[in-house]
Amino acid sequence: MKRGSNRQFGREFQQRKAFLKSLLTALVSHGKIRTTVARAKSLKPAADKLVTQAKRGTLASRRLLLRSVGSAAATALTKDIAPKFASRAGGYTRIVKLGQRSSDGSPMAIIEFVQ
Repeated sequence: MKRGSNRQFGREFQQRKAFLKSLLTALVSHGKIRTTVARAKSLKPAADKLVTQAKRGTLASRRLLLRSVGSAAATALTKDIAPKFASRAGGYTRIVKLGQRSSDGSPMAIIEFVQ
């Protein structure tokens, strides 16, 4: 029986959590990042949940954002990114597949915010 559907990326739980946190911070600060397809697929639900949390605008949601991504990214989420998606119900990110990386052949993608 298979338990759990999240990717592990060859890391332990705390390492994986820090890894996704760094990917989320990079996505928020740059607007789009180039990564592997597996990483982008793991990042998409987390990024969408952060935008939904930022749209709420309460103190509790701000504290949850600070816990997830840090102060600079949380400020960017609440002031810049969340107002753009005020009328949108979900699906804030998109994954565009690019092809294979030349060094090891892993499939690459760009994950970016829709607007």
